Amino acid sequence: MEGGKMTVLIHETYVVRPENQEKFMQLWKRFLEYMKENPETFKEVKSVKLYTQMFGGISGAYVELLEFDSLADHEKLHDRIFKDKEFMKLYQEIMPLFETGMSTTSAWKPVP
Repeated sequence: MEGGKMTVLIHETYVVRPENQEKFMQLWKRFLEYMKENPETFKEVKSVKLYTQMFGGISGAYVELLEFDSLADHEKLHDRIFKDKEFMKLYQEIMPLFETGMSTTSAWKPVP
């Protein structure tokens, strides 16, 4: 731990319905643009990456990794963005694209 900070990865896995793939990618790009346009809103996010699962688990699922300095930083962001009207508009558009019950969220920290 450097300077009392530890890296924390928030790992989200979700499945997008096949008919919604194109719409999902459009909204994902819009979300990334929104992050760039609003750096103060997302100041705790060190990095964000999106992957698609190739094998194991659910093939074709999306895996999103968000990096923070601490779990407290993730909580600060979470509290802020769910009060942000523009973010909530995007969130409400994207959530119906997912398969119900096919998502998980977990937090990871590095092993020293």
